[in-house]
Amino acid sequence: MKLFLKLFLFSNISKYAYLIIALFNEFYFVDNQDKKSILISFGGNLRQLRLAKGFTQEQLANELGVEISQISRIERGVINTSVTTLYAISKTLKIDISQLFLFDTP
Repeated sequence: MKLFLKLFLFSNISKYAYLIIALFNEFYFVDNQDKKSILISFGGNLRQLRLAKGFTQEQLANELGVEISQISRIERGVINTSVTTLYAISKTLKIDISQLFLFDTP
């Protein structure tokens, strides 16, 4: 029974590891122009959602404990942001994190 459980867990971990590696490769090999387009689209979504929830950049920055300029740079697509910041943004705006990624890429 223990051997079966170990094999079951290992096979599931392998599937997840494969998926993570595939997603990493998919994003890693996107050319710089596509990455820039994704950042700009993401930033535009963030701005629209922030405004719809009635937050200024300053209010959102204060809630997140970051500089206002960081919010501005994210919204303009100048910088990439961390997963933890994305999570905090979604919780602060009370939105599903997937809403930040609802855009068409070229």
